[in-house]
Amino acid sequence: MVIKSLKLKNYRNYDLEQLNFDPATNILYGDNAQGKTNILEALYLSGTTKSHRGTKDRDLIQFGYEESHIETVVEKKGLRFQIDMHLKKNSPKGIAIDKIPIRKASELFGIIYFVFFSPEDLNIIKEGPSGRRRFIDLELSQLDKIYLNNLSNYNRIINQRNSLLKDIYGQKNLMETLDIWDMQLASYGTKILERRKEFIEQVNRIISDIHYKLTGNKEHISISYEASTGNLTLEQCLRKYRERDLKMKSTTVGPHRDDLCFTSDRGIDVRRFGSQGQQRTAALALKMSEIELVKQVTGDTPVLLLDDVLSELDKHRQNYLLDSIHDIQTIITCTGLDEFVSNRFSINRIFHIKNGHAVNAN
Repeated sequence: MVIKSLKLKNYRNYDLEQLNFDPATNILYGDNAQGKTNILEALYLSGTTKSHRGTKDRDLIQFGYEESHIETVVEKKGLRFQIDMHLKKNSPKGIAIDKIPIRKASELFGIIYFVFFSPEDLNIIKEGPSGRRRFIDLELSQLDKIYLNNLSNYNRIINQRNSLLKDIYGQKNLMETLDIWDMQLASYGTKILERRKEFIEQVNRIISDIHYKLTGNKEHISISYEASTGNLTLEQCLRKYRERDLKMKSTTVGPHRDDLCFTSDRGIDVRRFGSQGQQRTAALALKMSEIELVKQVTGDTPVLLLDDVLSELDKHRQNYLLDSIHDIQTIITCTGLDEFVSNRFSINRIFHIKNGHAVNAN
């Protein structure tokens, strides 16, 4: 699975640009704030319908324009796919596969898989649980359309339930409608919880050995899922904490409140008691596991997007990462080429990014 080309029109700081990628290693280099990350963002968007930054569509469109266009050509198992995405300021995005419009964004999933790795991901262990939940949701949404559907419905119902909790404060007669939303929330939430636990079991079968090698054969690591429901079902918890929810005017229990715990084989909770180095090593192992999991689940390779990550890693971790990605298409951003030369890294195609233009520098 490889990206053949990307064409941008009126996207962020790009007027009109086309990049043709090598199936192996591609480098985008240039000073900061020139548009390197925007290219990775557009690629990720074309495969997942979402910006990795969580940016709204209207903010991706170049200033002064009403629409933006992304065209991505993918080659997968000898077949060619063209993905067209039209971003619009005042209406939902339009998506077409091989010039045929699709009705649901989920129809796009499964054509291509991305693993996006940014410096912020190195902080996923030490920062709050929202980033760890987001990691699960982004990965599972690419791999499992049923999960994506359940998550979309769950998020919709959470918003409606929270609105109802606020309205009940002034209209007590609305209380009787809460049971209806709780029943739906419990149904979708339970499915999400079960799939997440299954996903963590899959990751655990991969991450321990990767972490062991990253630490110089010194330490294994494991992940456990921390459900906010404890040993109760979600349905039981919604009943148990209803009064609290009414007081807080918010749903205080469910998958949107869950977390992951990373534990070393010495019994240390790396989130709370690990050093910065230990936390970063665990984060790198997690992202490396993501690559391997996509291979196992799909029987194909993902496209790896590395956004200025190597400068954040020491030589040992740099070398481990670079040695592990020789068999997949990789698109890397950096401010200079010295780090790759010093690592004797094989570079297949180089683009110099400057002021919203990509110049082939080979």
